[in-house]
Amino acid sequence: MQIIENLNFISALDTLVSLAAAFILGGLIGLERQYRQRTAGLRTNVLVALGAAIFVDMANRLGGHEGAVHVVAYVVSGIGFLGAGVIMREDGNVRGLNTAATLWGSAAVGACAGADLIVEAILATVFVLAANTLLRPVVNRINRQPMDTHGVEVTNTVYVIAPRSRQKEALLRLEAELEAASFPTRGLVVHAFGQDAVEIEAVLTATEIEGEHMDVVIQNLSSSDCISQAFWSPSTTE
Repeated sequence: MQIIENLNFISALDTLVSLAAAFILGGLIGLERQYRQRTAGLRTNVLVALGAAIFVDMANRLGGHEGAVHVVAYVVSGIGFLGAGVIMREDGNVRGLNTAATLWGSAAVGACAGADLIVEAILATVFVLAANTLLRPVVNRINRQPMDTHGVEVTNTVYVIAPRSRQKEALLRLEAELEAASFPTRGLVVHAFGQDAVEIEAVLTATEIEGEHMDVVIQNLSSSDCISQAFWSPSTTE
C-alpha cells in the first residue's frame, strides 16, 4: 500500500519541527496583531504560516528542492488574494495595507520553516515584528509633522455640497470666495452626490496656504443658503 510505503518517521519528525516552528513564529507575529485589535490576528497569522509550511514541506518531500521552489512561488502570489481581503476603503482612506503585508510576512516565515530554514524563519519573524513595533513611533512622529514641511508639495482641495437645483448658484459663490481670497484654481469638477445634490471640487494651484485663511473661506461658504456643506482637504505628493 502507498500509505505504508510513504511512512518515514525521520521525515515525519522533520515535518513536525517545521510545523512547530511555523506555529510558534506565526503565533508571535499574530500576538502583536491581536494585541492591536487588527483584522488578521493570532489565529489568522498562525494559519497562514502553517499553511505555507505545510505546502512547502510537502513539495520538498515529494519533488525535492526544485518542487519546493515552485510551491514557494505559488505561495508568494497566492497570499496576495488573502491579503486583498483585509484591505478596505473607507471615506477615501485605504485601511488594512499593513495587515495584508503582515500576512505576507507570516507566509514567508512559514515557507522558510517548511523548507527547513529554521534560523531564517526566526530572523524573518524578528524583522516582521520589528517593522510592526519599532517603526511605529517613527511613523507617528513623521505623521505629526506639519503639512507644509520642506520637500513636500501640498495640494489643497475645496469641496462644496449643494442641492442639484442650486448648483449654478453654489458654483458662482465658490468661485467668488476663492477669487476674493486670492486662491486660484486648477479647475472645477462637479460630481453627483446622491439623488438630489452635487459635489463641487476645486483644486487650488497654491501649495502654501495657511489653514486659518482656508478656514475663513470654508466658514463663508458654509454660511451661504445655497450650500449645505463645505470643507477642504490637503494632500501630499513627493
